[in-house]
Amino acid sequence: MALKQGVDLRLTRFYCLGRIHWGEALEEGVRSLEGTPFEGNMQPTDHILDWDAVHPLPASNPTKIVCAGSNYREHCREMGRPVPEYPKIFLKPPSTLIADGDSIQLPPNVGQVDYEGELAVIIGRKTRNVSSPDVGKHILGYSILNDVTARDIQKKDALYTRAKGFDTFCPLGPVIVSDLNPAELSITTTVNGEVRQNSHTSEMIFNVNTLVSYISSIMTLEPGDVISTGTPSGVGALNSGDTVSITIEGIGTLNNPVRDA
Repeated sequence: MALKQGVDLRLTRFYCLGRIHWGEALEEGVRSLEGTPFEGNMQPTDHILDWDAVHPLPASNPTKIVCAGSNYREHCREMGRPVPEYPKIFLKPPSTLIADGDSIQLPPNVGQVDYEGELAVIIGRKTRNVSSPDVGKHILGYSILNDVTARDIQKKDALYTRAKGFDTFCPLGPVIVSDLNPAELSITTTVNGEVRQNSHTSEMIFNVNTLVSYISSIMTLEPGDVISTGTPSGVGALNSGDTVSITIEGIGTLNNPVRDA
């Protein structure tokens, strides 16, 4: 029987034996799946691979990554920004994507690189002008994203493209989970085990339905596209040798070491 979109699985992407696969994340390993979650033809296989036999990939392969800025009031305060009247959005290029366990690389000649732990929404089907009540039908599931930012460049440029667009500046993973209420999740970021961000998705200014509806009124969202929903307060700098970990209730933990490029 084919697995339908929205089925309660912990979906992951990985590379093994020369191929990119979708899989079901299990405690004992990863079950390989045939097909994709976007076509409604995904089939389970009998192959369960050890975690050390596969190379994790970013949880999705989007055409675009749309981020919401200033979407938590406390973060607006710490950055000295007004609370927005409508969602503030910007794009990160897909070339920023890395997987759970991959290294965030600090570019040369950048003064400060910050972490930003965020809930990510993975779009499940082509979406255009969707109304807020209908958004759930268009979502495949939820993952974890680190909107890594060159803070000194962001302040210098005013625009976000360069500060947010360096390679490795978008860790995404480790899994996609569908059976969640995105308004009821704790979100915690630690650096080297020390808690730096500790908040809850209920604190968002604009919730997931509002964000997806608003963004889809501007641009068509394709299957696999990622919407990142903003970061809570507590952002701060990363240094070479650090490990940054973002945990979201019901999803898991996204871990990435930090090193000089």
